[in-house]
Amino acid sequence: MKVLGIIAEYNPFHNGHLYHLEESKRLSMADFVVCVMSGNFIQRGEPAIVNKWARAEMALFSGADLVVELPTVYAMASAEFFAFGAVKILDSLGIVDFICFGSERGSIGELEKIAEVLHQQPASFRRFLKEQLDRGLSFPAAREYALRRYFGDDSAISGDIEQIMGSSNSILGIEYLKALKRLGSHITPLTISRIGNEYNSEEITGSISSATAIRKLISDFPGRDFTSKLEKVLPPSSLAVLQREFKHGRGPVFPQNFDDIIIACARKMTAEQISSLPYVSEGLENRIKEAAGISGSFNQLIENISTKRYTRTRLQRSILSMLTGLTSTEFETFNKFGGPQYIRVLGFNPKGRQMLSMINKKATLPVIVKTANFKNSCNPLLRRMLDIESSATDMYVLGYSNPEFRKAGQEFTQNVIRVDVPAQAGCSQSPSQQL
Repeated sequence: MKVLGIIAEYNPFHNGHLYHLEESKRLSMADFVVCVMSGNFIQRGEPAIVNKWARAEMALFSGADLVVELPTVYAMASAEFFAFGAVKILDSLGIVDFICFGSERGSIGELEKIAEVLHQQPASFRRFLKEQLDRGLSFPAAREYALRRYFGDDSAISGDIEQIMGSSNSILGIEYLKALKRLGSHITPLTISRIGNEYNSEEITGSISSATAIRKLISDFPGRDFTSKLEKVLPPSSLAVLQREFKHGRGPVFPQNFDDIIIACARKMTAEQISSLPYVSEGLENRIKEAAGISGSFNQLIENISTKRYTRTRLQRSILSMLTGLTSTEFETFNKFGGPQYIRVLGFNPKGRQMLSMINKKATLPVIVKTANFKNSCNPLLRRMLDIESSATDMYVLGYSNPEFRKAGQEFTQNVIRVDVPAQAGCSQSPSQQL
């Protein structure tokens, strides 16, 4: 028996994800697939277009057997911590043999070399990195420069550093490899070439388009029927789930849905309180506080704060932490004590149920099927991480257009998604059941 692990956001699940899942199964010859998926907020510091249970359902209809959650603490973190949190969960399951991720180059050798440098942190690399940070470069730019200097002009890899480190999927791939090294994991990494348009492309092109382009299409023309365009780039089951969620007013959810809440939070908080948020340092709290007074939307707030040193995604993660309640000190504490504190099940099919029976015997973290059973856990870190998750969901549902579904506490009342029929990629299926 071979088990494949995939890390994803599925925001939403589209044909490119379907290709990656099917190719990953082929390459690994896996019998089972488990996905670690971001919750209601995603890595770039934005809300997901539909909630995590709906997106887990999409994955189960398209070939995943079990979907577990990457907690918001790590789902809305920098690439390094996003990757570490997800890989830690896969490793903690105790049954995963392979992890397969997409990359722009489709070759793992170069990524392994870079990951080894970032893991070992040689003295010369650290020196090059510090020099560029002291010059005021953002961390990604400084790291790219330091890697070029470290490998040298004569190295075959040196000339490709800019292309590799400028590719979103390759950066995440490097961080996955680094996390595997950090954990001493026995999981075997694999990669496949990404196809279709770029991750950040905003154009719908052909049958495989980026999630960014799909979300932009829906955002730019609210209220329109996009069936004819979306059916070209989404599996029928994904489109059916999206249509259902939109019909019931549980999406689409975009950053602008939280404009008033975010501006209100930023204006109400003191500079000292803002300084406690993740990724806020070196007086950034004062820029945020000042910008909150002159901004009327989330987007304006980010634009008024942005500098060369602070990337937009970093700022968005910090600002949205106002909604989740996560502080920098708490984030450091979670990392100090091993990262994710639990394995949270979002959904499964019959094969996934079979996997759970094996996981319950081998997992090194508590497996949560019913969150209400863990509200009073004797582990204070687990309780706090689950509390942050609950706060994130309570805030997320305020983005729904239908007030009927905005009730608090859904983290403890929403049941696990159960798909009782075998997944048939690309086929429209009947609604799932809930435990």
